[in-house]
Amino acid sequence: MKRWKHGSMIGVMAVLVACSSSVPLSRRDNLAYIYGKGSAQMPLLARVHHLGDERSRIYFKLNTADLLYKSDGTGGPFHAKVRVHYEAYDSFGAKAPLDSASTLIDDPSPAPTEEKDLIGSMDLRHAHQRPFILKVVAHDLNRDLESAVFLRVERAAGLTDQHFMPVDTSHGLPYFTDHFKGGTVRVRCEVCTGKELIVRHHPARTALPAPVFASVAPMDPAINAPADSTFRVSVDANGQFKLDLARPGAYRVFSDTSAVPAYSLYSVTEAYPIVTSTDDLLKPLRYITSNQEYDRILRSDDVRKAIERFWIDAAGDRERGREAIRIYYGRVENANRHFTSEVEGWRTDRGLVHIIFGVPTSIYKTDLGETWIYGEENNLMSLVFNFKRRDGSTDMNDLVLERDPLLKGAWYRNVESWRNGRVYHN
Repeated sequence: MKRWKHGSMIGVMAVLVACSSSVPLSRRDNLAYIYGKGSAQMPLLARVHHLGDERSRIYFKLNTADLLYKSDGTGGPFHAKVRVHYEAYDSFGAKAPLDSASTLIDDPSPAPTEEKDLIGSMDLRHAHQRPFILKVVAHDLNRDLESAVFLRVERAAGLTDQHFMPVDTSHGLPYFTDHFKGGTVRVRCEVCTGKELIVRHHPARTALPAPVFASVAPMDPAINAPADSTFRVSVDANGQFKLDLARPGAYRVFSDTSAVPAYSLYSVTEAYPIVTSTDDLLKPLRYITSNQEYDRILRSDDVRKAIERFWIDAAGDRERGREAIRIYYGRVENANRHFTSEVEGWRTDRGLVHIIFGVPTSIYKTDLGETWIYGEENNLMSLVFNFKRRDGSTDMNDLVLERDPLLKGAWYRNVESWRNGRVYHN
């Protein structure tokens, strides 16, 4: 394992062992915790990078502020102890893992309240040539708290998006997103060393998802829009190239021999990942406002005050309004953390459902998508949302809701609850 702390490399001893008692990854495992309060207490980010035909590496990131540092009572430094392990499965219905391993992190710190990123890596022990599911788990041993992420590992012939990894320009540390607010980004692709790649820029997608009951979800015209510019980049001797993301939209990277993009980077401007600007506050509000209300807020002399007034009027007083704001935009940010694909997480189908309905009671994953259940299973009064992978997409996060007219009543009830300041704390 390699480990970095806020950009500087620190050498540590790590234990890498095979797991002998892994639990089968059943398609009926309730995974609601990965999007809920538990995972939010210790956010874990992970990505896979293929260094060559036979070598792959898992990178993971935690933040020291989310870990518990304990003193051993001798006056020495405080220590955080985290076990990170992975399990590889053929599918979500697999009964036994293909492979598993773990590493132990013992991080000393004289100031346990100091906030830094903790970035590490583990080599995948075997190079499976077929797609498989990877479960990565971080376990804070000092407080017995776990967080997990699931990745689909692709090893198709030729280049895949997992051959590419954006890194910072200062220390070469990995980024755990392919979405950036402009700027210049450096990208690693060791197998592309010395090659020239084609990059095509596509306009940004701007449409919001349709309500959950829509009979036909409108197609965002930008999905199939042709490239508006094409250029080439050269990969240097270190297997790296740079992209200038000055224009919002998708930057799709092709090899000379393929008509299918191997990798995409996105330049975004909308409420991502953290809600900070007035624009960030306004646009997600469209889910619970009428056209007239939204336009009135948009055209007001002070948009930020108009947004605040909307929430105070909805909740009935300033204190309840602030609580509604905290929960609503907390869900926007949580959606960005978990559901971002070609667009920011809050603008995806899962982001829409998460913001309006909150964290489901149950989540079940399959190789094709996810099922969210609000309420008891097999109860006719419960709400069920089925999300399927978009046709032609290999991105596990690119899921589309199977819309159902029967969800119309539930949709309007929950929207009205938001508009009346009644917030479900789930």
